[in-house]
Amino acid sequence: MTSQTKQPKPVIVVPASSKKQAKLYVDALMPWNAEPLVVTPGGMSPGKALERMDGLLLIGGADVHPHRYGKEPDPGVTLELDEAQDGLDIELLEGALARDIPVVAICRGMQLLNVVSGGTLIQHIPGHRNEEPDASNISIQHRIWIAPGSKLASVVGAGGQVRVNSLHHQGLMEAQRAPVLMTTAYGVTDGLVEALESPHHRFVVAVQCHPELADELPEQFQRLFAALVFQAANPAV
Repeated sequence: MTSQTKQPKPVIVVPASSKKQAKLYVDALMPWNAEPLVVTPGGMSPGKALERMDGLLLIGGADVHPHRYGKEPDPGVTLELDEAQDGLDIELLEGALARDIPVVAICRGMQLLNVVSGGTLIQHIPGHRNEEPDASNISIQHRIWIAPGSKLASVVGAGGQVRVNSLHHQGLMEAQRAPVLMTTAYGVTDGLVEALESPHHRFVVAVQCHPELADELPEQFQRLFAALVFQAANPAV
């Protein structure tokens, strides 16, 4: 009887303000045989996290500070800022991109990918999150169009229109997109950029919606987590 060496689980680094904030994302990774590693500001150093990283999952959270893309905060907009989280996320993302480590970026993560790649953001876009009092965590729904032939279309099974959730108040149009990135999904009614990918990296896919909220999206969006783990486990693919 021949014994087989058990393959180690790929380490997916999840930077977050706390383990509680990361829980839904960690739960979404677990069915795909990953080893999630939650890294918080002031915890494990980014350098040590990069040494262990096979894949990076950038998650939702605070607004990206406008200084990160050369702007001042709009005095007419209420921003929720976390500069320590910005610094951690940016260092990990830059390290992952430099090493061609697979990345999936969600909501704030997509916005951060655009900023790190040379783009900017619109500091407030009305109508993309629930603005009712005490309802900031209740999603609204809208339709997006996914470009056929994109990595996102390949992961979720097809291009075309699909209904997704929305919890953000910042974002970007084509005018704010980093030129090195490619738009792979748009809002059907407003043209807002809803997904990005990098044609210069093996697997860097970003979405504005929240696939970790599994009951709010078509089931195939869970494949984003599966694809990240697969790419992290198979760097030669």
